[in-house]
Amino acid sequence: MMHQQYPSQLLEKAVSELSRLPGIGRKTALRLALHLLRQDTEDVERFSEAVLQMKYEVKYCRKCHNISDTELCPICSDPRRDSSLVCVVENIQDVMAIENTQQYHGLYHVLGGIISPMDGIGPADIEIDSLVKRVGEGSVSEVILALSSTMEGDTTNFYIYRKLVPFTNVKVSIIARGISVGDELEYTDEVTLGRSIQNRTIFEGK
Repeated sequence: MMHQQYPSQLLEKAVSELSRLPGIGRKTALRLALHLLRQDTEDVERFSEAVLQMKYEVKYCRKCHNISDTELCPICSDPRRDSSLVCVVENIQDVMAIENTQQYHGLYHVLGGIISPMDGIGPADIEIDSLVKRVGEGSVSEVILALSSTMEGDTTNFYIYRKLVPFTNVKVSIIARGISVGDELEYTDEVTLGRSIQNRTIFEGK
């Protein structure tokens, strides 16, 4: 395939950077770069400042590891939430997906990934130890495992379950399998996801 010739090295540099974003090929990156070039300088500056401000100032909640503007995220600091319920998810998108169902009123724990030996991700690379410590503090009565129903998700569920076995007063449940095997939580429709949380079952660690 012939290397595309750019009339400007500055344009080519911008296209190269944009094409590093997930799901953005060089054709789309070129279209985005040319779009930005046509915009008013103020609009491009506002766009750039928003991205930079996000990068520099966004925080991770010290309790659940969700993205936040403050040390404690709005969900963890909301007194109306049931702090005895902790829903374990893989990422921030999953928190957003579950919140959109309006069927869950507990707290979350964002792992920041799932155990995947193929990708070199082990238990120590994600937020499992902090979950165990959180449960050990004594205020949690139920941990809901809401990971994607993939082999990696199931492996992570089982590992977490084994870690929580010593806490005999804590129930470990799993969202109902209304979600197809292999499905990612964030792409599941809100009604199905809401029912999956409502109809959760006790996790059978075998």
